[in-house]
Amino acid sequence: MAQTFAEQILSHAAGREVYAGENIVVNVDLAMMHDSISPSIIKILHGELGAQNVHDPDRIAIVIDHVAPASTVQNAEHQANLRRWVKQHHIRHFFDVGRGISHPVLVEEGLARPGMLIIGSDSHSTGYGAVGAFGTGMGSTDMALALATGQTWLRVPQTIRIQATGNLRPGVSAKDLGLRVARELGADGGTYQSIEWHGVDFLSITDRMTLATLSIEVGGKAGIIPPTGPGWEAHATQRNVTIPEWLRVEEDASYSRTIEIDLDQLDPQISVPPYVDHVVDLRDLERTSVDVVYIGTCTNGHYADMAAAARILQGRRIAPDVRLLVVPSTSEALQQATQDGTLSTLLAAGATLGTPGCGACIGRHMGVLAPGEVCLFTGNRNFRGRMGSPEAHIYLGSPEVAAATAITGYITHPQEVIA
Repeated sequence: MAQTFAEQILSHAAGREVYAGENIVVNVDLAMMHDSISPSIIKILHGELGAQNVHDPDRIAIVIDHVAPASTVQNAEHQANLRRWVKQHHIRHFFDVGRGISHPVLVEEGLARPGMLIIGSDSHSTGYGAVGAFGTGMGSTDMALALATGQTWLRVPQTIRIQATGNLRPGVSAKDLGLRVARELGADGGTYQSIEWHGVDFLSITDRMTLATLSIEVGGKAGIIPPTGPGWEAHATQRNVTIPEWLRVEEDASYSRTIEIDLDQLDPQISVPPYVDHVVDLRDLERTSVDVVYIGTCTNGHYADMAAAARILQGRRIAPDVRLLVVPSTSEALQQATQDGTLSTLLAAGATLGTPGCGACIGRHMGVLAPGEVCLFTGNRNFRGRMGSPEAHIYLGSPEVAAATAITGYITHPQEVIA
C-alpha cells in the first residue's frame, strides 16, 4: 500500500509499516533544544525523570538562538548553565551565540537529512521538512523523555497535499505561496496533519524552509517537501547528504485533501494582523504606512532573502520615517551576504544589522515594537504581542515586499519600485 512521506518516515522510525491514525512509539534520530526552553527540559530530565545521563549525546543538538546574545542577567545565567551542561554530557552538536537559528543551522551542518525524525523544543521544527525530514515541535516533558530514552510517541498524521503548478512571476516568491496556503486552509485547517508540498522542485532549500516553517501556521504536525529537483540536488552536492533508498514519492498515497495553487496567477500575499491566516492579495490592501520593516527569522532571514531585498534596494535609500532591521538567519548567510556585496547594499540603503538568531521575532530583544507601531515582517507570526507591545500591528510579507515597503514607507508591491 502506497504511503505518504510522513508514513514512510514514521514507518522507518517505528521499525514496521504504519499508516495514518495509528499511535506508535518511534526512535528519534535527532532532538534539538534551544536556550529558552532548555532549563525546563533539563530540570524535568534530572528531577522528575531522575535520569543521570542522556540516552545518546550524538543524537542531541543544542542551539543558543532565541535571546542571543543574552539581553538580561537571567538570560546570561541560563546560557552559562547550558554551556556547562553541554560539556558535562559530552554533546558535540552545540552551536553558541552568533551561529544562528536552530533550524537552518542544522540544515547547513548536514545534521538534518532526508528520512530523519527530528523533534525540537520549538514549534517551527517543521522547518526540517525542507530536506525531506519529519520535523515537529514538542513540549518540555516530551523533549526530556526523548533525551532520556531516545524515543517518543506519535499518532501517525494524515497528509494534506499541496500541488503547485506553473511558475512564480517577478516579485512573487515562496513566501507568497506559503501565505496563500494559509489563506486556503485557515489557522486550523491542517491541525495534526502533515503538509506535503509538491510542484516546487525549482525552489532552493531555503525557499523550501519558508514553506516548511509556515506549515505549523495552519496547524501542521509536519511540513515536508520531497527531496527532488535541482534545488535539492544543489543542496545534496554542497552538504554531501543522500536520500535513503526507501524514501520516495508514491503517487497512489492516500491524502486527506489536495489543494491546487496556480503559481502563474499568484500575486504577492499579505497577512493582516492579528492572525496569520487573515491573508489578502497585496493589491486589495488599503494603503498602509509602516514604522518598521524587519527582514529575518527561520522563514525568511536566509542569504537569498537578503539578496532579493538588496536587488530592489540597490542604489536607493529607505524612507525617512522607516527603520529597516535585517537579522540573518545564520552566520553562514551573513558571511555570504558580506562576500558578494549584499550586506553593503543593505547597509548603504539604511538598514540596521542584528546578530544571527531569532531577534525580535519573539518580542524579547533586538528591535521590539512600541505601542501603535506598524511593522512589515518577513517572519511567520503576527499575533498581538508577538514582537513587543500588544498594541503594535504586524503584517507578514515576502522579502521583496519588505524591500519595496522600506523604500516607499507603506506596504508596496515590488513591481512598483523595480526599475
